[in-house]
Amino acid sequence: MTWSTLPALMYHSVSSVGGPLRDLAVPPERLAEQLAALSGAGYRLVGLTEALDLLERGSAEKMVAVTFDDGYRDFLTQGVPALRKAGAGATLYASVGHLGGRAGWLGEWADDFGPMMTWEDLDEVAASGVEIGNHSLIHHPLDVLTAAQLREEVVSSHDRLEQRLQRKVRSFAYPHGYNSDLVRRVVEQSGHDNATEVGRRVHTPSERRFAVPRFQPTPDHTGADLVALIEGGPVLSAQLKQYAQPGWRMVRKLARKAGRNLT
Repeated sequence: MTWSTLPALMYHSVSSVGGPLRDLAVPPERLAEQLAALSGAGYRLVGLTEALDLLERGSAEKMVAVTFDDGYRDFLTQGVPALRKAGAGATLYASVGHLGGRAGWLGEWADDFGPMMTWEDLDEVAASGVEIGNHSLIHHPLDVLTAAQLREEVVSSHDRLEQRLQRKVRSFAYPHGYNSDLVRRVVEQSGHDNATEVGRRVHTPSERRFAVPRFQPTPDHTGADLVALIEGGPVLSAQLKQYAQPGWRMVRKLARKAGRNLT
């Protein structure tokens, strides 16, 4: 028996907020419920690189890759304890240029999730056994940058993480999920061996290792809801969004030239 699908999850803040960013914040008690439900359904919960490595070696285990984007401090204070209690692994993607600061890319909502982790916090997360991945330097949509800007975003953040952590940084998460042939090539050439987007569907063996799709749990997903989502997720809507990406990329490039960042 060989593997057929790998569900991956994309969390952000481990907190509770209102307003337009509400769906990006899952409270600690809801996160614990979701992790427990997945474990109860027979899934092994691991970081993305570990999951891909296990599958490449022929594992047929039921697995879910658990990932967290950005690097809010609540991951250290709330997320790590929840993972430890559930016996779960995870990958945290750090927005390197924002460590010790704020989530500036969120504009007027930059403070909704509280402070970003410091480098010292990131050291503590790494010591807990969580994989540290790269989420670029300044959280720009990478597919609308010039080639030089793209390399600066990807290469400098990767090198800074490796120098600080003194370990190989293998996984990358595209800011806002956007990627292209050029973006994926630069990510691979800079030393990563896997990368993840949004996608909202399961990953299959025939797909690229540099565009692993993820589901986004929300505070409204009960544990049972999340199990149902990954076992029969919305495939058609995900495919339609994929087909629309080239046209939407052109719109965002034009907007960037006019001084606006559309995400």
